[in-house]
Amino acid sequence: MFDISIEKAKEKKLFYFVANVVVYRESDGRCLLLKRDEREKVHPGIYATPGGKLEWKDMNEPTRMNGDVIDFENAVEDLLKRETMEEAGVTLQDEFKYINSVAFIRPDKVPVVLVKFAARYKSGEVVLEEGAFTDYKWVNAEEVLELECIKGVPGEVKRAIEMFS
Repeated sequence: MFDISIEKAKEKKLFYFVANVVVYRESDGRCLLLKRDEREKVHPGIYATPGGKLEWKDMNEPTRMNGDVIDFENAVEDLLKRETMEEAGVTLQDEFKYINSVAFIRPDKVPVVLVKFAARYKSGEVVLEEGAFTDYKWVNAEEVLELECIKGVPGEVKRAIEMFS
């Protein structure tokens, strides 16, 4: 890993960076949702999409030097592929489509920037990450409305289906 420091970072500009992905399965026009464990700090016990925080370890192998700046291209896409495999045991195709973003403050007062994407399912049977999720569902735009989800997820599912249909 490269030498990373927040020593010179401005404290009031520090955020967790999180990315989520709506996984769209072409064979039946459904999207994957995962039910968060009750022990999660944020949105316990409700349905969400796969995703996670960008971590320093994700900045391990640079793709290029950009003058005196070290670039890590596709860091977000690689994060989403890794998290989807870790959380649900499925792989994604390479094309990602932007859905939207939201900034929020967690219950523990940590500020977060969340960016949401959609991607096509590639392969794999769903195997939930132990201790993180308790259930999963493949849903269409109507079925998602019957679940207790993080606000915005039903609209994101609908948008992903529209993007790939």
